[in-house]
This record gives sequence, structure tokens and C-alpha cells, in this order.
Amino acid sequence: MSTIYAGLVVIMDKGANYEVRDIKLAEQGFLNLEIAESRMQALMKVKQRFQKEKPLKGVRIGMALHVTKETAVLVRTLIAGGADIAITGCNPLSTQDDVATALAKEGIKVWAYKGETKEDYYRYINNVINFKPHITIDDGCDLVSEIHKKHGHLIKEIIAGCEETTTGIIRLKAMERDNALKYPMIAVNDNKTKHLLDNYFGTGQSTIDGILRATNILFAGKNVVVCGYGDCGKGVSLKAKGMGANIIVTEVDSFRGLQAALDGFRVMPIKEAAKTGDIFITVTGNKNVIDMEHMKLMKDGAILANSGHFDAEINVNELKKIAKPRRVRPFLDEYKVNGKKIYVCGEGRLVNLAAAEGHPSEVMSTSFCGQALAVEYAVKNKGKLPIKVIQLPEEIDNYIADLQLEAMGIEIDKLTKEQKKYIESWEEGT
Repeated sequence: MSTIYAGLVVIMDKGANYEVRDIKLAEQGFLNLEIAESRMQALMKVKQRFQKEKPLKGVRIGMALHVTKETAVLVRTLIAGGADIAITGCNPLSTQDDVATALAKEGIKVWAYKGETKEDYYRYINNVINFKPHITIDDGCDLVSEIHKKHGHLIKEIIAGCEETTTGIIRLKAMERDNALKYPMIAVNDNKTKHLLDNYFGTGQSTIDGILRATNILFAGKNVVVCGYGDCGKGVSLKAKGMGANIIVTEVDSFRGLQAALDGFRVMPIKEAAKTGDIFITVTGNKNVIDMEHMKLMKDGAILANSGHFDAEINVNELKKIAKPRRVRPFLDEYKVNGKKIYVCGEGRLVNLAAAEGHPSEVMSTSFCGQALAVEYAVKNKGKLPIKVIQLPEEIDNYIADLQLEAMGIEIDKLTKEQKKYIESWEEGT
């Protein structure tokens, strides 16, 4: 089968249960998987237990996640627990082709390649839906949304779903408010061991990594505009500051704007920041955060990157109406606006996966412990969970932290009996 990617016709490798770029890439995929597993010791502990207990025996799991080496380790963990898996990507530019082919070589149902057309993207999602999953694992809510809109007849067999990212949680909570949500969804993104580690440390490092690979620009001395000061924005700001950049934050939330100011950053509206920024990074989960009116105000040579899940944060669609992109480096397009050059990384898609490799394996180990344990929790509590967006119990989140501390060789203190009694009592005072 052939498809068009970056203007070129690409021949795809296709089998009964897979469609990937090139099956010959599998050897490199296995090597990358080997490295990832060596750095994901917390998840490997879960895998070892799953191997013994088989808590997911007979469970079909449909996944729409970034098909990376770390995700492949999660897939192997769930299979060790007895599950049957079908997986596709959750973003057209985030698949690591060598990893997708390695999964295909292992006999796993996988449909994914880097640079998917919109038609292939949704065709692959429907392949996963046709697998009739009992559990869905999503990053961005496209799989869940497609099931609810077009495949409602399958919902009665679905135990629950798990959502990986902030953008997906925003969409799911909107579904819940509209009474549109029809099966329980576990907000894995809201685990402390996810949003306070993955979003903060992972997004911070991998976003900078993606911009550097796309542009090779020096951050030191640059004005870096971070749009959004949630957990991801905080991480990006910290890492950019560490590289010597001057940080400007734009926000719509008063408290987060206050946090950014007290963290020592300049805070201003995007219209004002557009005039002084050298590098712009969006991490909001919203759309048209950087719009044409802002781009027209930017300096010659300004660089735009998005690290939110969807490619809606930078209004690239409107930009293309007034300027034709020129590919000047892999994953870097040049546009001319009012006689000035503006550069967009990774087509406005999440830059850490479009232009780099996503979060480090150590970070994804805790996030994917959350996914694996959320699946186990859902299966154990089949029929008992409310049809709403829920969080995992705190003890599971803390258990994940314990696993990661153990993997890092770190010990912490434990409360004495006296301390435990004191902290649980109200009677002892001054």
C-alpha cells in the first residue's frame, strides 16, 4: 500500500493485523525497546507481577497513544498481564516507525506510521474500534470520542477507559457536563506521578529537545514566550530558564499568572509578548492561542512551537492562507509574513514528538505504571465505577512513587507510631 508523506509517495508494509512504514526497521526498534526497558524499572516491576498473576486475562485493550519505545514497553506489560492489544497512534507525527514495526514483528495488532494522513489516522482508529475493546487507553480522547459518536453499540461491552493527557481530560469533562459520557474514564493524567512528573519534567525537557533538533538555536539570551503556566508550562519555563533564556509567560488564569510572576517571570498579554519574543511555546490545550494578529507583530526570525496535544494552539491554517511554507530543515517550515520570516516547528503539532522522541523513558515509567494499574483497577472493579471522570485511589498513586524511588535506589523515612497517632488526632494541642 502507498501513501503520500512530505510530498513523496511512500510504500507501506501491510499485513493482516498491521500497517507500518517498513518492516525492516524492526531490528532498530527492538534495540530501542531494550534501552527503554532498562530505564523503566518501576514499570518492569509491574510487568513482573502481571506475568505471575495475569490480572488482565481475556481482556481486549484498544489503545490510541503515541507509538514510542516507552509505549511499546507498556504494551508488553499489559500483554504480560494476559491482555490482547490493538494499538494505533494518537497524533499523525508522533509514531516512531522502528518501534511500530517491532510491535508488528511481535505479532501485535498495530496500525501507525510517522506522517499519517488524516484519512489513515481515522481509518486506523476505526481498526482499533473494530477490535471491540473492553478497555480503551487514549491520549487526547480521539478514540473515546469516535466510539461515542459513531459506535455507541459497542459501549455496553466497555468496562472503562483511561486518559493520558490534559487535553483529553478537558474534552472528557466537557462530555461529562453534557451528559454525553457513557462509560467510566480514569484520569491517569491527574495522578501526581503523571502530571507533576511527566507534564513538568518530561514536557519541560522534551519540548526544548524538539525545538533544538528542529532549529539548533541558542536559547541563552533569547526571549522565550511560554503560553500557559499549568504543569507543562511550569516545566518548559524552568528548563528554558536553565538554558539562560529570559522567560515571558502569557496566561488567562489569574492564579497561574500570579504564580508565574512570583516565580520571577515577566507576565503580559500575548499581544504584548508577540512584539518581543524570539521563541514562542504553546502549552495550553486550547485553540488559536497564537493567532494571525499575533504573528503579524512578531520579529523577523521568530520561532513558533507547540507542545499541546492538538495542532490547534498555533493558527497554522490561517497562516497558510497568507504565506506558503518552505521546508528549510526537517520539521521546520519558514513562512513570510509582512516581509518577515516566521518559523514553525513540527507543523504546529506537539514538537517534543514531531521533532524529537518525546519524554525520557524514566519519566514515562511512572506515567505508564499509572496506565497499567488503572487498567487493573478498572477490571477488578468492573460494573462498580461511576460513569464519570474519576481518579485512581491515592494509595495506588503513592505505590507508583514507591516503585520509582526503589528503582532510583532512594529510601525515605516512615512515620513512627507516635507521629502517626499525632497526625491523626485532634486532641493534642499547644
